[in-house]
Amino acid sequence: MTPPDPVPTPVDLLIRNAWIVTMDAERRIYRDGAIAIAGDRIVAVGPSAAVERQVAPRETIDARDRFVVTPGLVNCHIHITGEPITRGSVPDDADWRTNVFEWLVPTYMAQTPADEQLSATLAALEMLRTGTTCFVEAGTILNLDPVMEALAGTGIRGRLGQWVQDRAFAPEDDQAALTARAVAAMEAQAARYPLRGDPLLATWPCLVGHNTATDDLWREATALAAETGAGITAHMSADPADPEFYLETAGCRAITHLARIGALGPHLSLTHAIHLDDEEVALLAASGTNVTHCPMTAMKGAYGATAMGKFPEMAALGVNLQLGTDGNNNGNAADLMRAMFVTAGLFKDSRRDGTLFSAYRVLEMGTINGARGAQMANSIGSLEPGKKADFVLHDRDRPEWRPLLNVVNQLIYSADGRGVHSVWVEGRRVVDSYRSTLIDEEKLYAEVEVAGPAVLARAGMTVPSAWPVL
Repeated sequence: MTPPDPVPTPVDLLIRNAWIVTMDAERRIYRDGAIAIAGDRIVAVGPSAAVERQVAPRETIDARDRFVVTPGLVNCHIHITGEPITRGSVPDDADWRTNVFEWLVPTYMAQTPADEQLSATLAALEMLRTGTTCFVEAGTILNLDPVMEALAGTGIRGRLGQWVQDRAFAPEDDQAALTARAVAAMEAQAARYPLRGDPLLATWPCLVGHNTATDDLWREATALAAETGAGITAHMSADPADPEFYLETAGCRAITHLARIGALGPHLSLTHAIHLDDEEVALLAASGTNVTHCPMTAMKGAYGATAMGKFPEMAALGVNLQLGTDGNNNGNAADLMRAMFVTAGLFKDSRRDGTLFSAYRVLEMGTINGARGAQMANSIGSLEPGKKADFVLHDRDRPEWRPLLNVVNQLIYSADGRGVHSVWVEGRRVVDSYRSTLIDEEKLYAEVEVAGPAVLARAGMTVPSAWPVL
């Protein structure tokens, strides 16, 4: 007796007849694939004919000759307040110290809570519309509550935290009090916005890094991360000033010092990590520490990534390399696809070695590697049954997608975020036909046009131009 056909599983959405780049363990790509979604989860991925037999969809999108489906991208380092609404104002020829201390920090200090809300909303909109569904904030938010409120209305996934540093630089500073205040702030935000329950938005210890955190703060942040299951993010060694500081004060370089105090590990993501020696690279690899490369910032800020950076060596030793777009005033859009393109070429050229950072390796950096560093590899970063339904439809009805021969090469070298047609986060369609479904874009743009110049005026800055603006 022939067994009856299995009863199809009810699902909310079926996308069929699409190119699907799964980023699963086998890195399978389906030329005529389907993905089925129920609630916030992926139910099935595979050949269209096979998936269609398994499910009974409430809605079907036929992607024939139109869409490429990828996991949502993960941006592991972005400043979402301050810089998005003052983008382009920093002079193009500012060195690292001038950029940070004479431009960025003053504009951060001049923003209001309302400015931070606008800036965070603008950053989230730009990320979502260019295919990023999850981000890790860089650690420079001043007013966390209004930022969380604003982000909750955008539909994006993120891990973020309030600006945290504690080192006493002035003789009159009370070091113990500064550390206690910083630790209290980390603990308070962890209690207010916990990871418990797998929320879209939650907090981490977001240390400014460089030389701004004492050993006590590093240890407390590490203990809090272990207790809560959080990650930690911090800037480190973008400039020779960081290793020089630690050599002078601790007798060893920055990464070596972090290893000695027990701060390294899979919970930690260090951003930039350019000025390292071989010992530091080995320590990062042995500890499982994640490294976030921000190639566009490195180029615009003349950080020396191509001349000094040991990213090929890190990759060879198995360091989990992920990508970030950093801040808009470093010349960056929040389009992670642009960062992927730059990463694919930088070290090929600087080392004259075309085997470095293939398109396949770079797409891993923007998806599954980023999910690992964000402590979410079990739920996002690839398209697999049981994972969260965070995914992107790239529009093939554009010149850069015709003809489609090698989908990974074209994602990295031909396409960018402007071709993102639709985006889902946790099963919710947050971008549809190039527009946010949750954000009033025209209203946001009008408010940002007013807020940006006002922040610069309060900071006492004028926007320089080498050419006359009439």
